[in-house]
Amino acid sequence: MCKDNNNATAAQVVPQVESYDLTPAGQTAKQFEIIQRKAKALTASTIVPETYRNNIGNCIIAIEMAERMGTPPLMVMQNLYIVHGNPAWSSKYLVGCINASKRFTTLRYEFRGEEGTPEYGCRCYAYEAHDKDHKEPLYGDWITMDMANKEGWTKKSGSKWLTMPNQMLRYRAAAFWQRVYCPEISMGLLTTEEAEDISIDTTSTQAEAARAKAEQMRQRAEEAMARQAKADTAEDAEVVVDAETGEVTMNI
Repeated sequence: MCKDNNNATAAQVVPQVESYDLTPAGQTAKQFEIIQRKAKALTASTIVPETYRNNIGNCIIAIEMAERMGTPPLMVMQNLYIVHGNPAWSSKYLVGCINASKRFTTLRYEFRGEEGTPEYGCRCYAYEAHDKDHKEPLYGDWITMDMANKEGWTKKSGSKWLTMPNQMLRYRAAAFWQRVYCPEISMGLLTTEEAEDISIDTTSTQAEAARAKAEQMRQRAEEAMARQAKADTAEDAEVVVDAETGEVTMNI
């Protein structure tokens, strides 16, 4: 009788397990297990960037991004960089994704102004794939050296804006174009060059704020010391009253 009960219980448990595997939660758990196994294999590879070695979490993120973009995980790993704690795409990879999407013609670059002047600039343009006659160009914003100077992109020591302005203008023009016409390609991430330029501004602002605060604290400390010294002097002073004039003076 007991044996029959055990068999009945086992028969009830098996269908429950099988039914859970077929539920959305069960499928999600199963998929996550598969991603973990893939990530573990990638962490042991010596050809993946150092950011992903022995870091299953980073590999899982790269795999999920690759699946959404329809590209191999290794390609994502080789072109996704960490800039001051934030992920950012390689500009050349972003351009490659746009060109490979087949939604547009190959990105083209148009320059204006004289090289070496603030007016020197670049913009991207392309055509939608169905626009065979190229009647409706898709223009991006003009990126000029004047903009780069005003935004502070050229003020970093060793900035590539000073040594290779043409390439930086192309990269920035492509990033601006992509955010207008196909923002889903970058998944909301900046390019490495943009992230570095933004971090320059942030670091500079934070440094200036820290210096201002330090100067304010120094002034307050000096004022407090001066008040204390004055109070100590007053306590040590001897009060003298002139018997003839009645004038009161203090001898220190």
